[in-house]
Amino acid sequence: MTDDSSRKIDASVPHSARVWNCFLGGKDNYEVDREAARRYRELFPQIDTIARTDRAFLGRAVRYMAGEEGIRQFLDIGTGLPTMDNTHEVAQRVAPESRIVYVDNDPLVLVHAQALLNSSTGVTDYIEADLREPEMILAKAANTLDFDQPIGLMLLGILHFVEDFDLVRRVVAQLVEAVPSGSHLALTHATFDIGSHDVVEANAAAQADYNANAAVPLMARTKAQILQFFDGLELVEPGLVSMSRWRPEAIPFGEPPEVAGFCGVGRKP
Repeated sequence: MTDDSSRKIDASVPHSARVWNCFLGGKDNYEVDREAARRYRELFPQIDTIARTDRAFLGRAVRYMAGEEGIRQFLDIGTGLPTMDNTHEVAQRVAPESRIVYVDNDPLVLVHAQALLNSSTGVTDYIEADLREPEMILAKAANTLDFDQPIGLMLLGILHFVEDFDLVRRVVAQLVEAVPSGSHLALTHATFDIGSHDVVEANAAAQADYNANAAVPLMARTKAQILQFFDGLELVEPGLVSMSRWRPEAIPFGEPPEVAGFCGVGRKP
């Protein structure tokens, strides 16, 4: 486990990883995070369902990449605080030798990663870095991952925290460029393109309230914008869809209801 933490935990403003932990029912957060989560829920109650659906997509996407595509390496950027079924747990249930590198920029995540993100099989490592530092991420990840072999690049719930669309597109392109043919990109992203008028209004109001107090604002994007992150990749069926609709487990009641977040998996030719 790599410990290069130089930043202190700031409990005076909400942090996305800790607020997300609240939505997932976790306890690794501060009062300022719980208050931000409470206000978000009041304005947009669907947010808890979105958080759980995002986590469920992670499991399905990793099982697909490890099980059907034979990927044995994962680079998970914006991992957040450990919860149930983290990337290494899902991957190593399919293939115990899987190697996973986690990346996040919250020192509290680092503390928990050292304690919880260890493997009895395979390898896990942790890098403290920001998504906007792709050169650092790639250089340090190369200590654990073989960039001559396919890699599953996980960008779940992280791209919408970079406000500059051109910048985040360049970062994603740089990460995709660094991995070899046969690698896959899995991502989730906030949007206002899904839901009734009332749902979209509530979603927008909650995001605006959150952004007024958070250190890093949340930026919803359109389906057309999110599709651009997959430029040069082959989208895996069913394409870019609501997070609840990507290869869901069969249920007797038809398709699950949509939630206000897009997801997709793309393969590098």
